[in-house]
Amino acid sequence: MAVPGINVSVEAVLENQVQEVTLDGQEKYVQPLSMSENLSKLAHKIDFYKDESEGKGKPTSEGEKAEEDDKTLATFQPSLWPWDSVRNKLKAALTELKVLLDVLNITKDKRYMVADPVTQEATSSSPAQLFSKKKAMSGAAGVLTNGADRLKKGQVDVANRGQNDFHFELLKLRQNWRLKKTGKTILGDLSYRSAGSRFWQGGTFEVVKSTDPGESDSGVQKSSLEVVIPSELEGVAYIQVEVKTVPEMMDLTSATLKMPAGLGSVRSDAYWQQKLEVAQNVLFCKELFAQLAREAVQVKSSTPHMVVGNQIITNVFPGIQLSVVLCHYTGKEKKVPLQPQKLEHNHVLEHSLHQLLREVHYRNTNLAPPHPVNAMLGMSRKRRLAGPEGMSRTELAEMANGEALLEQIIKQTKHAVLRLRTMHVIDQLAVSVQDPQITAHWTCLNSSLESNVRIHITSCGYENVRTSLDLLIGVDMIQAILKDGKTCSLSFEDKELQDLILWQISQYHVTVVQQLVKYQSWQILSMSLNMGTGDMETFGTASSIMLASPRGDVVLALKSGPSSDLTLNIKQKEISTESNMPSIITDPKWLNLGGPFRQINLDRLEGRNFASKMDMLMAQLTNISKDHNLIMDISDVDNHI
Repeated sequence: MAVPGINVSVEAVLENQVQEVTLDGQEKYVQPLSMSENLSKLAHKIDFYKDESEGKGKPTSEGEKAEEDDKTLATFQPSLWPWDSVRNKLKAALTELKVLLDVLNITKDKRYMVADPVTQEATSSSPAQLFSKKKAMSGAAGVLTNGADRLKKGQVDVANRGQNDFHFELLKLRQNWRLKKTGKTILGDLSYRSAGSRFWQGGTFEVVKSTDPGESDSGVQKSSLEVVIPSELEGVAYIQVEVKTVPEMMDLTSATLKMPAGLGSVRSDAYWQQKLEVAQNVLFCKELFAQLAREAVQVKSSTPHMVVGNQIITNVFPGIQLSVVLCHYTGKEKKVPLQPQKLEHNHVLEHSLHQLLREVHYRNTNLAPPHPVNAMLGMSRKRRLAGPEGMSRTELAEMANGEALLEQIIKQTKHAVLRLRTMHVIDQLAVSVQDPQITAHWTCLNSSLESNVRIHITSCGYENVRTSLDLLIGVDMIQAILKDGKTCSLSFEDKELQDLILWQISQYHVTVVQQLVKYQSWQILSMSLNMGTGDMETFGTASSIMLASPRGDVVLALKSGPSSDLTLNIKQKEISTESNMPSIITDPKWLNLGGPFRQINLDRLEGRNFASKMDMLMAQLTNISKDHNLIMDISDVDNHI
């Protein structure tokens, strides 16, 4: 029982909670809250969303609830104003905004409330728990540190070793070549079977680790990886195509080729990438030559193809021989001192052979779209539609017969030879025939089996008058399209093309004179591009034109033949009076057609070419008088009939 009259003061314990115990045993306490912090802490514990007045004054029994509902229904009266509901909602919203404004004002004014962050209560933990956490974190940090050190060490080793690391080199090898592991041996494949090749030659190579990854003789660091190439793929190989002229009959020894000096096998210390590329090229050349040799025996031709050792010999044109040779140098052959020589081989045809075989590989693996799900592998789209389209057996047989590689390269060779012959004929005529000028315009866009050239025949100073013809060079024939639209087919003989161009030159002479007649106001009496009288030409037909001066007192007769060359005759005669004229002749110019003609020496006429000479002669004859002796001043005339 407490003694009355004695005041007892009760105070709170000043000890605070321990927040942390350091390793040296020192304790850190939680600082006590200030009055403002304590008030804020208590304010945070209040639930402002709970309405405590909801439960006050509510009826407890069912009878009281019914009475309350009746009062509510009785007091409810609908508003007579239609906008009453909108006004009530706006009023309620305004009230909420005012309350929110008051709360914001109280929050901003430090006299009413201080919104300082409240520190969370520290969880009490014993020193033993802290020690175990520290130990666990130390172990995890050690694992991460060791892993980072190993990664740094590995990165430094890779940077220092570079390509000398076996696994690094093996990774690079797997990126470019197909590898498989058989037991402890790593094997690779060089063949083109994945590209659709059906060649039986194997291209398996072995990958081993280098025993001496030092420096080579040339001072280059060796690779730690080596590849072992099969003996049949060692060395250097290439396909050589030669097109040459054989004077008489086919000579097998004429196609024998010698290896050029300085060509050797791949060095033993070469990089593995270079070794594999050279070996795969040897495999490709062997496959190409085997395909050509098989087709040379199977394909039927008027001239049989010959396969002798590593050579395929065939005749393209009479006297033109095509030889395809497989050159394979392994370095083990007997060394013979050879002088450096220039091999006359066709680079374009060699490239075409490589392209043809690669197209075969592409067709074997890439089918024509669309691809049916249940279609047989390798069947073309046209063959798949053969049944629905109702093709016959003959059409299917023609579809199955494709063109062989040897036939395609022979066609390209024929076209190349024919194109070179055409170039040679045009260039030879352009040099030998200086009047008129011959110019050739070759099309830059040509195919491997078709070329086009346009030939223009003009005279210097008279370029508006020209004769043109187009030559479409095919496989074994030339199609010529003349100026008038006529088509002429020529064989592979260069003499036919030469005769055609000379024939067009003879017609050009007459065309030039025909244009000059319009400029000089002369009259054409007769003209023929295919003259049927006189001596027969060795090839083609002669062209002629006869014209009279404006006064009708001078008549010129020009004859131009492909082989007989130019002949110019003149006749000058006084015009008879009208009383002496026969009644049947109405124009006096026709009286000069008969009688002797005199030949003019074209070489003595003034002018740099035929067109300028004829222009000058016709201009002088236009103003000539009736005196027959003045003709001697124009040219040297030889009297003959």
